[in-house]
Amino acid sequence: MATDKPAKDGAAKEGAAPKKKLVKGRHRSAMKRARQSIKHAERNAAWKNQAKTFEKRVVAAIQKKDVSEAKKALIVFMSAIDKAAQRGAVHVRRAARRIGSLSKQVARIHP
Repeated sequence: MATDKPAKDGAAKEGAAPKKKLVKGRHRSAMKRARQSIKHAERNAAWKNQAKTFEKRVVAAIQKKDVSEAKKALIVFMSAIDKAAQRGAVHVRRAARRIGSLSKQVARIHP
């Protein structure tokens, strides 16, 4: 004798996939947030790494005492770290400190 009740495994109709059970203590929103945080961390790391690369170029130019190269590299670095700060990958004050510090070093270079 067939009944019209759904199956106990969570499938509403025959042939449909069973409903995915959540692990005890985990909410759907928490699991989604965990997935998002991984993506955001990767994106932030990319912005940070880009800024660090440009910072190394400025420092290398300062050590070579090449004023024109240092100024060009500083402008590129300032743009990159400001973008990273706008997106929250780097703190705004840290970005300002790095820009100020490197600007001072570039200004001190004597050709």
